[in-house]
Amino acid sequence: MMKTIASTMAGTVFKVVVTTGQEVQTGEDVVILESMKMEVPISSEFSGKVMKVHVGEGDFVNEGDALVELE
Repeated sequence: MMKTIASTMAGTVFKVVVTTGQEVQTGEDVVILESMKMEVPISSEFSGKVMKVHVGEGDFVNEGDALVELE
């Protein structure tokens, strides 16, 4: 079953911290967003293997947009 980590706010992707195939744990940062000159880490709500990264550095995302999918 795929689990999607979604953006909690609108902003620009400052850094993608994970790569496809990487194992992540609950609470581990997967993406860092930038909004109003603040860096906001987005943490995984699940443990699992990264199957797909939907965003790249510099992309703009809205609240609710898919960032990363875990298996």
